[in-house]
Amino acid sequence: MAKKLYVGGLPYRTTEDELKDAFSSAGNVESAIIIIDRMSGRSKGFGFVEMATEEEAQAAIEAWNGKEFGGRTITVSEAREKKEGFKKDFNQNSEF
Repeated sequence: MAKKLYVGGLPYRTTEDELKDAFSSAGNVESAIIIIDRMSGRSKGFGFVEMATEEEAQAAIEAWNGKEFGGRTITVSEAREKKEGFKKDFNQNSEF
């Protein structure tokens, strides 16, 4: 079963192909995605890599966490489930 990893501290110019190529040294990369800011269209400096197996994911963490990538030290850890964000209901009538 594939295991998703969080990769933080990426250089803003990093491409998904570069990320995939780098992590392939630890095993089979199922997917690699860089998170892009909707307003600016630029990288937010983090992304996710999905490794084919738990063992390959652990190998990727050991190989890359705290290491330099493109001139920056990156953080690699198991991805956590997305939390529900703050959502303001603008249709509610509220009194102040």
